[in-house]
Amino acid sequence: MKIRIATRKSALALWQANHVAALLETLDEVSGVELVPLSTRGDEILDRSLQKVGGKGLFIKELEIAIEEGAADIAVHSMKDVPADMPDGFRIAALLERANHADAFVAPDGERFESLPEGARIGSSSLRRQAQLKMLRPDLVVEPLRGNVNTRLNKLDDGNYDAIILAAAGLERLGMAERISQEFAPGEMLPAAAQGVVGIECRDDAEALIEVLEPLNHARTVQTTTAERAVARRLDASCQSPVAAHAAFDGGELAVTALVALPDGSEYLRETLTDSAADAESLGTKLAESLLAGGATELLERAEAMSA
Repeated sequence: MKIRIATRKSALALWQANHVAALLETLDEVSGVELVPLSTRGDEILDRSLQKVGGKGLFIKELEIAIEEGAADIAVHSMKDVPADMPDGFRIAALLERANHADAFVAPDGERFESLPEGARIGSSSLRRQAQLKMLRPDLVVEPLRGNVNTRLNKLDDGNYDAIILAAAGLERLGMAERISQEFAPGEMLPAAAQGVVGIECRDDAEALIEVLEPLNHARTVQTTTAERAVARRLDASCQSPVAAHAAFDGGELAVTALVALPDGSEYLRETLTDSAADAESLGTKLAESLLAGGATELLERAEAMSA
């Protein structure tokens, strides 16, 4: 079986696609792998925030069209960019072992977060990160930052920001770990659902292909990702909602923590639920239900109004 991989053209997306290609080439059933690089609207629209132009789907729609039209067999995604509800006819067939889940603080000369001067300018277009930065340091000024990893680093180096926030996994995958000044622990900044996870998408009816991809699934990552995405799904959170979720194994059980906040960090709800990992989706849903009962719907509505 020859497998064609639809991928975005950014350096990070190509790294992920090549990583998946290398894994596929170790499988006896795979006779060859080809990359199909594509440009997505999310890559092209850089002058507006994601929540104002369509959200997560902007990064994957063209890849799904390529699969639908027969130009590719699978698509490789950063799972934090994938909507919690998959479109009809598609599924996530495999989740690779999770890399670093943390958000990274990147500053010139390795400056530490606590050393930032009052009113420092931090680059991030994520409302989730903005809210938690404000919870830690209400004095900070959070300014929009779009583009691929290199573009964002160049904007920092050009002096447009005092520091920026990026996913640690992306920097590590691109061989830029030395740019990380420090990593935020989950207690300081809870990551996005499935941050650090690479997923493989294909048609729901591609049974033979799904069977071939099955060995690439990492069991514990499947459970943590399922729980985190269940939180986002029940809260109806987009990639730009100030919502965070992180699941980790605690002995034989799964501990899931979720956060809903206002973009300015002035109000938030945060809860942790620990239970058997056997039904990770139910656990994540139950945690989201608890947040909703505590007022998450109102917070999210107010957050949307504040960021409109």
